[in-house]
Amino acid sequence: MNSSRKSKLEVTGIYLIIAIVAVIIFYPLVWTIGMSFNQSSSLYSSSIIPENFSLDHYKWLFSPESDYLLWYKNSLIVSVANAIGSVILTALVAYAFSRYQFVGRKNGLYVFLLLQMFPVMMAMVALYIFLNMIGLLDSLFGLILIYLGGQIPFNAWLVKGYFDTIPRELDEAAKIDGAGHLKVFWSIMLPLAKPILAVVALFNFMSPLFDFLLPSIVLSSEENYTLAVGLYNFINDQFSNNFTRFAAGSVLVAVPIAAIYLFLQRYLISGLAAGGTKG
Repeated sequence: MNSSRKSKLEVTGIYLIIAIVAVIIFYPLVWTIGMSFNQSSSLYSSSIIPENFSLDHYKWLFSPESDYLLWYKNSLIVSVANAIGSVILTALVAYAFSRYQFVGRKNGLYVFLLLQMFPVMMAMVALYIFLNMIGLLDSLFGLILIYLGGQIPFNAWLVKGYFDTIPRELDEAAKIDGAGHLKVFWSIMLPLAKPILAVVALFNFMSPLFDFLLPSIVLSSEENYTLAVGLYNFINDQFSNNFTRFAAGSVLVAVPIAAIYLFLQRYLISGLAAGGTKG
């Protein structure tokens, strides 16, 4: 077999794998979108291409009968607070471990690495008891607190590795000009680390919107539900038959994620070299 034919077979195999993965990913998505426009509320009578196109389910979500907007607001509060808080905490922690030498630095990094090896489910009982002790059970603030604490180990490792690639000569040059530690962090490190901080912000914005397990344990009042918990109630009860409303609500979850992705896109595609030139 000559090299040209071998190359064509490899390319064909790659495209075949991509096509299979695309079908696996997009088929449920197309079904969900199609089901949200079906007029009926039953899962079994719905079709991927609606026979009777209808916006009734979307209208119902925004009607006074539904708590969907309240759940949406709760989810956005948690997601925005988690994204902003994660960027601030992660950047400060990563900067300290990247640039400073202090007692316990090495052990602290090992602890971060060790914490990533255990699933979050192992700490659910402890988190529940902790929030109950401090009076933050069934509150959005308590949920945000858990999210912020849980993201530090992984994100700190991620951002620290990026900070380590930034030349220390830039810090030294800034200090010669009279800049202090905070000035170096704000004027040198943060502008150069925009790409990785944008990734941290995006991931930590998305996580609360999709998470069901932790909010279902922490939140018990319907007015405090996030989208995942609230939508689950559409199909949770024995006699519930709101799969099409569930699909419509799930489709709308993608709107803020798409918006935040478009907002952060220029930072995601920007490089370290460009940031260094502008700095």
